[in-house]
Amino acid sequence: MACHQATGKGLPGVFPPLDGSEWVTGDARTVVNILLHGITGEMEVAGTVYKGAMPPFNQLGDAELAALATHIRGSWSNKAEPVKPELFEQERKANPRTTPFAGGQELKAFATKTP
Repeated sequence: MACHQATGKGLPGVFPPLDGSEWVTGDARTVVNILLHGITGEMEVAGTVYKGAMPPFNQLGDAELAALATHIRGSWSNKAEPVKPELFEQERKANPRTTPFAGGQELKAFATKTP
């Protein structure tokens, strides 16, 4: 809440919005991998470029992460489908990386690959 705010609008120029974010409401694998691995560097969200870092939350269990992802995908103006814990389990096994994604371009390239 401190970063993206209770409103999901983020902090302009610092933390991107979750509300209306294509990264949140698009393919569920994208938000799953952001939560599992984190991301650093440039990332365009809703037409604005942000440069920062989001740590991974991989210390949380699959059910906890699925609840978090489902919450942000269905809150505010977001109307995306829920995320099942099995998707976190699948992505942990498929992508055992130990470093955050290097910006939105690397994440986008990764997310477009077939699981």
